[in-house]
Amino acid sequence: MTCCSKKKVMVLATGGTIAMKMDEKIGALVPACTGEDLVAAVPGLDKVAHVEVEQICNVASPNMTPEIMFKLHQRAEELLARDDVAGVVITHGTDTLEETSYFLDITHQSDKPIVLTAAMRGAGDVSPDGPANIYCAVQAAADCSSRGKGVMVCLNNLLHAAGEVMKTHSANCATFASPWWGPIGYVEADRIVYRRVPVAHRIFNPKALTARVDLIKAVTGSDRTYIDFAVAQGCKGIIVEGFGRGNIPPMMEDGISDACAKGVVVIISTRTPGGRVLDVYGYPGSVTDSCKRGAIMGGEISAAKARLKLILALSENPELAGDRKTLQEIFDE
Repeated sequence: MTCCSKKKVMVLATGGTIAMKMDEKIGALVPACTGEDLVAAVPGLDKVAHVEVEQICNVASPNMTPEIMFKLHQRAEELLARDDVAGVVITHGTDTLEETSYFLDITHQSDKPIVLTAAMRGAGDVSPDGPANIYCAVQAAADCSSRGKGVMVCLNNLLHAAGEVMKTHSANCATFASPWWGPIGYVEADRIVYRRVPVAHRIFNPKALTARVDLIKAVTGSDRTYIDFAVAQGCKGIIVEGFGRGNIPPMMEDGISDACAKGVVVIISTRTPGGRVLDVYGYPGSVTDSCKRGAIMGGEISAAKARLKLILALSENPELAGDRKTLQEIFDE
């Protein structure tokens, strides 16, 4: 037993495939299990830690929203402030797990761990992966060595940093990976093994989510149409997912100019799973061109994570919309 294992681990359930079973009438997986059901299906969990469960919601992963993420953040931090709670585990759907984990990571106030887990097979499937993933996640959340590691994702015995992890396959149980960096540790039968510590990053603490941010994916032949539409809908920010280093079709650039002139923050991200956005090219549509028109380079996080980061940044401090220098520092840390 580690020094924290006798303390309490709170499990916050949100739904997802891990909580679904086959509905024979329609021949498809549907929500069927509560958080209590999930925990009860894990043999030996009581030997790892004292576990209590709260049901936050029971939704499919595509139904997750920043508002639910914010509710999760608030409840997790409340629980972690208690002396008797060693860590929090969140059960979640896999489709948006990387977004929720990142949102929680950049709002995480405590040094105690939050560990998200999920499953690729339903609770009623042959050899479901949910019980083993929950067991490992609770083991990680209860362990003292997990302190200071931020928010992690735990599947298949591997522990990933929230800022690096992504879903890489639509169906394989080994879908979660951290391209270029790899996991930060793994769960063994007797202990948690960490091989590196995630890099420290900025923490946001808005009182509410007030900023709408849209995401526009650049493809060959894209023009300004969707940028203009987003601005007309009243968004405060736009994430443009570019190619490679962040370059985009030149037909989008006038839309970026006009959006920035109206006070809308435009962040350029990349569709690639690794590497930074950088102004190394000088042709029309290049990152250099976008920056001259008022856009900001989005660093190396995915477009989906960049959207959440900008929502939090502008919700906490709306004045940042006029401070390109600070925003550039925030996104390229």
